[in-house]
Amino acid sequence: MKNVLQYFPINLRGKIEKEIADKFNALEEIRIRANRPIVLKFSDTEKLISSTTTTEEIISCLQLICENSIYSYQNQITEGFVTVKGGHRVGITGSCVFENGKVININNVYSLNFRIAKQIIGSGNKILKYIINTTNNTIYNTLIISSPGAGKTTVLRDIVRQLASRIDIGIVDERGEIAALYKGIPQNDVGIKTDIVENVSKSIGMKMLVRSMSPKVIVADEIGNEQDIDAINYAICSGCKGIFTAHGYNFEDININFTLKRLINIRVFERLIFLDEENKGQPKEIYNINKKTNKYEKIFVK
Repeated sequence: MKNVLQYFPINLRGKIEKEIADKFNALEEIRIRANRPIVLKFSDTEKLISSTTTTEEIISCLQLICENSIYSYQNQITEGFVTVKGGHRVGITGSCVFENGKVININNVYSLNFRIAKQIIGSGNKILKYIINTTNNTIYNTLIISSPGAGKTTVLRDIVRQLASRIDIGIVDERGEIAALYKGIPQNDVGIKTDIVENVSKSIGMKMLVRSMSPKVIVADEIGNEQDIDAINYAICSGCKGIFTAHGYNFEDININFTLKRLINIRVFERLIFLDEENKGQPKEIYNINKKTNKYEKIFVK
């Protein structure tokens, strides 16, 4: 993870290294803002570096992130983040420039948020056994649900890594959080039989993968809008299985999300897995579709 420090100018790098020397493994974010202190976020606390960051230092960071060619990273910048080597993501804020209803640039960059990538091998172990259908050697169409920060993306990534040793999997990595491609190479281990499309909407990406790569399983993170629902229907009706995640705390949360409720009502998902907010990667509740009654039944509760 220390390779993230190469994207800071030397003076900032030295200040940060001094503060994180004994807590680097717990580091989750480095936030720098113009004329504000640097904020280091650890898994259990936050720390301020008292000296303020100048606009020039932020621009220096951005140049290092973009390998001194900000123009070549323009498409990523307009999405609000850049993925760097190691899978770390750098969020970018500033004055957005619009053209025809789309962001075409971010001027006067105000802040950068370095989110430290941490792949946890084995984090999907407790969930994986509920996804594999041993009867026909495939998987259940599955929706993994949790509130933000409960580890659903980390779990999803590890499940893909394990399944992709034997099943062709297609990932629609809309925000680059699952595989974290850097110059076309996944920075996270997502298995040997995985194909990835990144920085594309889930609705477009799913159709691309189905038509071009014939995956057995389609994977996407944080579904929820109308276009996502149509794409999932398309993929599953094309013969693919699916593993997806969504935000929510319990069954009631899913039911009040109009778009997700459509998929629930037509029983697209065979398994609904709710993660435990207090114990990342652990199941809290699991529902299975009873094909005789066409109703979801709870098969696990912690």
